[in-house]
Amino acid sequence: MRIRVGDYEIYAYTGSRPPDRAASNVVFVHGAANDHSVFALQSRYFAYHGRNVYAVDLPGHGNSAGEPLRSVELLADWLIMFLDAAGANEATLIGHSLGSLAVLEASARHPNRVTALALLATAVPMTVSDQLLAAAAANDHAAFEMINSWSFGAKRVLGGNPWPGVWMTGNALRLMERARPNVLHADLVACRDYANGLQAAAVVECRSLVLLGARDIMAPARAARELAATLRDVSAVTIDCGHSMMSEEPDAVLDALLQFLL
Repeated sequence: MRIRVGDYEIYAYTGSRPPDRAASNVVFVHGAANDHSVFALQSRYFAYHGRNVYAVDLPGHGNSAGEPLRSVELLADWLIMFLDAAGANEATLIGHSLGSLAVLEASARHPNRVTALALLATAVPMTVSDQLLAAAAANDHAAFEMINSWSFGAKRVLGGNPWPGVWMTGNALRLMERARPNVLHADLVACRDYANGLQAAAVVECRSLVLLGARDIMAPARAARELAATLRDVSAVTIDCGHSMMSEEPDAVLDALLQFLL
């Protein structure tokens, strides 16, 4: 689906199904230098089981026009603009990594628009190494290589992809390589500079899921403990994977979302 949000045309994957105004809405929000495709299994499942699905490409990412938004706060308000453009009064928001911060802030700022909240591979604060930021600022391919090496559990780097015929780490690298210049740096700066996570969590009114990877190096599970303790109505689940949990453990991620939402 292509839809105009503000000044730009935005792409959102809907599972190849037209929205049903009587159905509830689920919005998937990807992480840094990614796009809607990282939620391929999860978004398609919900689209074929009675939900309106919008797996968005954030501005400047994937098939969406515009420039990347350089703060979590701007991303949060943009998500509500997207809901307005899509004609969705309320939605469940599901975000991964940078996307998790955006949906957290959106839920705090616009409580009447968010029915449930799922935070995948999240951390508050979400620290970013100086070396990674410097490589991203220079549009150095080393930034992609660092992220790729840190995003998967050791056993997945060796092989064993649950999706037969797909090279897990190679696919992740190619996805980042498709990103436009300076997009990764903008996304990482937004992660680094977001300081409102715990304050936002304290005022979130809807029920929440915090889904973490036991082997996550990019956003270690311990970095989300205070966040989970601050949310009022929260389920916390840890699965055996790294940061790229939708690739490493697609079924486990889907099962956790199903148990939470259904």
